[in-house]
Amino acid sequence: MFELSIQKAFRRHDRKMEEISEDENGKLFGGFSNFPKSVAAENAPPMEPFERSDYPIFKTSRFNSFIPFEEKILGYNSYTKRFLVMDPVLLDLLNAAVLEEDLEGLYDLHPTFFAELVKHDFIIKKEVDELQKVIDLRESVDFDDTSYHMTINPTMNCNFKCWYCYESHIKGSKMDQPTMEKIRKHIDKAIEDNPNLKHFHISWFGGEPMLYYDNVVEPIVSYGMQQTKARGIKFSSNFTTNGYLVRERMIPFFKENNINAFQITLDGNKEKHNTVRYTASKKGSYDKIIENIKLLVKNEIITSVRINYTKETLEKIEELITEFSDLTEEDRSYISFSFHNVWQDGDPNREKLEQVVTNFRRHDFNTNSLYSTFNTVRDSCYADQKNHVTINYDGEVFKCTARDFNKDDREGVMHDDGKIVWNEKFEQRMDSKFKNNPCFSCRIQPICNGGCSQQALEHVGEDYCVVDGDEREKDNIILSQFKQILEHQIIRRAKLVRQLNKNMY
Repeated sequence: MFELSIQKAFRRHDRKMEEISEDENGKLFGGFSNFPKSVAAENAPPMEPFERSDYPIFKTSRFNSFIPFEEKILGYNSYTKRFLVMDPVLLDLLNAAVLEEDLEGLYDLHPTFFAELVKHDFIIKKEVDELQKVIDLRESVDFDDTSYHMTINPTMNCNFKCWYCYESHIKGSKMDQPTMEKIRKHIDKAIEDNPNLKHFHISWFGGEPMLYYDNVVEPIVSYGMQQTKARGIKFSSNFTTNGYLVRERMIPFFKENNINAFQITLDGNKEKHNTVRYTASKKGSYDKIIENIKLLVKNEIITSVRINYTKETLEKIEELITEFSDLTEEDRSYISFSFHNVWQDGDPNREKLEQVVTNFRRHDFNTNSLYSTFNTVRDSCYADQKNHVTINYDGEVFKCTARDFNKDDREGVMHDDGKIVWNEKFEQRMDSKFKNNPCFSCRIQPICNGGCSQQALEHVGEDYCVVDGDEREKDNIILSQFKQILEHQIIRRAKLVRQLNKNMY
């Protein structure tokens, strides 16, 4: 069903493509289309003509991929993130021009196709340094001084004991008043040291951060909002939580202080979830968490429901569609579902997962999975970014939250005046990119670049690849993102049909 729907959506696009033809002057036209249609590209100024007598000035981008798809060729440039659907004969022409070192000849033969390739950087000027473009892109993101991001762990304790959790739960761990005062002073320091600051964000993590909502979270959020508002800086905050301790009395504070996003985890349908996530008394948590998710979205707070699945869980996961069927169309704009394979379970069962994801989308739920949002350069991990700090409950300073918070791994010290003095581990992290040889010849470097800084640090002195050098897996990353575009078209089409039927009756 999944592949059939994708095929139908693509064929609707295919039928709109102009067939490849030849005019009276022997020049070709048609046979391709950008995908999805780009207003910016269509309105781009025409390419300046060049003289054939000039020396060759063009080359193909090393970030190009060309993948067979439904009897067409899917072209993708990982720097521009643009797709180009083309007749296979056009790829043959491009390959011949490359082989003969005569890209300008392709311009003579099919000028509109050549211009399209240039618009989306499939063909670039020879003097362009593509590696430098990725370096510049990375620096514009990871060294951006207009935003500051703090991650705070009020505790490393938790009210659940999920079997796969990597965190070391520490009973009795709680952030004390002296550490909270240091954090307040650090907020002041971060604002003072970043004159270009426009946005200050606090993420709450742990452990379970809601355990100390009243005594830790509210006082720090209130202070952060107060200090940033006085200086015209936008403040926001979010939670990564199991969702069990959210209460309706908290909603007004969330609204007043721009606590605008939650990530809450479910482990499948009610039966499966309650075998994994329960309180110390073995009481199931499913019903309360579902109730709290609905409370948040109905109050216009963005909620990402992270579904940790196993092969067993996946079989009944679509029961959640019924569970949330009472949400209105407006409510559904504030909820999304993100599917993550429990790594201890092995194979992520891609085919079944794609079917599940498509079914969620057909019921108007925003979802993502696998590689559909794979983009670790433009959307880099918070730990990759210079203006980010993770502060543990005991005041220890880290970056990455996906590893244990051992003292030996700390990356800095927060002094009593709120100033953080970073150590050599922080410097190594910020200098860890562009050290991995396989990335320098990889066609998807602009969307991957070896993954996050933690991965780079854990592979110092060795060559590695996040997909183990598997070219087919790189194709899967690209195809997943392309199929997501088609799926969104399916959803929009279904909504339109439903609306038309509703108007008729």
